[in-house]
Amino acid sequence: MPWLSLVFALTLRAVLNPALAVDLLRVAWRFRIRGWWHRFPFLPLPSLRYVRWRMYTAYGDERAVPPVRDVIAYARWTGRQP
Repeated sequence: MPWLSLVFALTLRAVLNPALAVDLLRVAWRFRIRGWWHRFPFLPLPSLRYVRWRMYTAYGDERAVPPVRDVIAYARWTGRQP
């Protein structure tokens, strides 16, 4: 449920700030599984294993859910990269 809360909060912020929406979509696209169109549910979702590794390296716990401000800061940072 905490991941759904995060997605809902980020969606609300993205609706209110289109530039942030672009940055969040860019991050989501970078995290997708390669060859996602071959696997059910045929959506560009991230690998659970990769997300767990990212959460472990960032927060020291593979089950951590990042705060909204951290996701936004990361999305804005990647949006400024060439």
